[in-house]
Amino acid sequence: MPGGGMQYQPVHTHDHAHPHEHHHHDTLQVPGRDTHTLQLEAQILGRNQRIAERNRGWLAGRGILALNLMSSPGAGKTTLLERTLKDLQATMSIAVVEGDQETANDAKRIRATGARAVQVNTGTGCHLEADMLERAMTLLKPEPRSLLLIENVGNLVCPALFDLGERAKVVIFSVTEGEDKPLKYPHMFGAAEVMLLSKIDLMPHLRFRLDLAINNAHTVNPKLKIFPVSAYTGEGLDAWYDWLRTGLSACASVNAMHAMP
Repeated sequence: MPGGGMQYQPVHTHDHAHPHEHHHHDTLQVPGRDTHTLQLEAQILGRNQRIAERNRGWLAGRGILALNLMSSPGAGKTTLLERTLKDLQATMSIAVVEGDQETANDAKRIRATGARAVQVNTGTGCHLEADMLERAMTLLKPEPRSLLLIENVGNLVCPALFDLGERAKVVIFSVTEGEDKPLKYPHMFGAAEVMLLSKIDLMPHLRFRLDLAINNAHTVNPKLKIFPVSAYTGEGLDAWYDWLRTGLSACASVNAMHAMP
């Protein structure tokens, strides 16, 4: 599983002339940013990437499978985490980093399962950054050959740009959000390796086409692994758990190989 890399897209500007006539367009194009702003963004992302690579090396050297979990607010990240912890922590060591703008509510929910968790509050920030994960890991001290689950701030824009040093990005998208969510947020779904389509137990009560949602996701990212799941009924979770076990085994094997004399 490759680590999440940053992807850049050209800035599209609305640059054709409008002498006096008024045109009606279906889409408003936002003007491009100035050079100074772009330089600052490049500096921020560059610094973040250096720390992310340091995190990645530290994690790889210990055989730790780190996953960056991202979604819009209310998609069910924390509920899925709770269910995953309850089902798997008897057979593997799992630690959690919880990212939110405010409160420690989610970390309390995670600790209630018996798992170790560190809460990171970003204040006005809309995403976790690599240095935040670095500090969280210092406190959390994840065990070698373990699973580290990072619940990012609920947002489908900024987290896609900021590599934390994770092994892979996982995007969680619920059936209550509509089938076109991947088309609306292509950078997020394009950066992810796995998509968990959550709350499928609600499908009988919704006008939601599973086939269309999957097709839209694969239009954006043909290699995306998709697991329709329900944290409530447990449907589909075995496939998700098998993927986690396979990934953790691969990380541990690479670590053991590097540790050989």
